[in-house]
Amino acid sequence: MITAIKLFFIVIHTAICSVFALLFIFIDRSFTLYHWLSKVFSGGILLISGIKIKIDGLENIDPKAVYVFASNHSSQLDITALQCGIPNRLAMIFKKELAKIPLFGWQLRLGPYIMVDRKSLESAAKSIEEAKELMKKKKISVLVFPEGTRSKTGEVQQFKRGAFHLAAKVGYPIVPVTINGTEKILPKGTFKLKRGTIYLHIDKPIPTEYLKSKQDEVELMEKVRQIIISNKKEY
Repeated sequence: MITAIKLFFIVIHTAICSVFALLFIFIDRSFTLYHWLSKVFSGGILLISGIKIKIDGLENIDPKAVYVFASNHSSQLDITALQCGIPNRLAMIFKKELAKIPLFGWQLRLGPYIMVDRKSLESAAKSIEEAKELMKKKKISVLVFPEGTRSKTGEVQQFKRGAFHLAAKVGYPIVPVTINGTEKILPKGTFKLKRGTIYLHIDKPIPTEYLKSKQDEVELMEKVRQIIISNKKEY
């Protein structure tokens, strides 16, 4: 019953924030209001859910700088936690199916996010170019999940090279981010939302200007994966 009540208020909160997001998109093309609202939205979700967030490593990044944030992924709560915890203006690459959701999906499509068709190589290539333009023109960082999908066990899966090809293309530093705890609060494949604490560790930015070849990207991919694994902890 408690979970049902939480989900009810989460749906209402999401709908209200989505309406305001659509309004802000049309009146503020700098997306300043939109990004402020994303903090309100994610913070509200965590508050309604009875979830706390603890962050370390904020001193490693400049809140006004542009980065590619690369994080592990094991729960639907990961995006919410990262939106709330990372102070930078943040955009995400989302699958096109989400754009069909009334209000929420509409504002994703019209906002400063990047839609991709996972079944299309052409769409994936286009998303990289869109991310590049977004980062340069709007000074917005991009969040990527190199695993490609959520881990069922919480263990860090093998990475895919796409995120690191993006980093090579845009030339902005890549920041490894480790999430701990979300797989226990809301595991993959369930709607049983529990109280708890999410822990975020933000590592030091890694320059990407030197990336000249596929091998460079693969080496960076493994380096970032090992950093994230080293910061995985049990709480």
